[in-house]
Amino acid sequence: MILEIAILNIRAGEETAFEEAVAKGSPLIVRTPGYISHELRRCIETKGRYVLLVRWETLEAHTVGFRESASFPAWRAIIGPFFASAPLVEHYESAGEWPAPQG
Repeated sequence: MILEIAILNIRAGEETAFEEAVAKGSPLIVRTPGYISHELRRCIETKGRYVLLVRWETLEAHTVGFRESASFPAWRAIIGPFFASAPLVEHYESAGEWPAPQG
């Protein structure tokens, strides 16, 4: 599993509309072969900053399957107008996982 992390800075005062736009555009990502799940998280310390976490079966599911599909420009047309700056997008693979302590 590959975790795509996109750090998104949104124009002041447009946070609610951005969150609604992500929800509206989500079906474009969901239907991509190799998609697992995604979630949007709002930063507590920095107003207007979000991380979009997308889980993919492979790196290529994102970089080729989604980015090179007709869905990607449609997705960017929905969420892109809210960006205050270019997103930072990186991909991560597991380096270990530990269970939560019991008791």
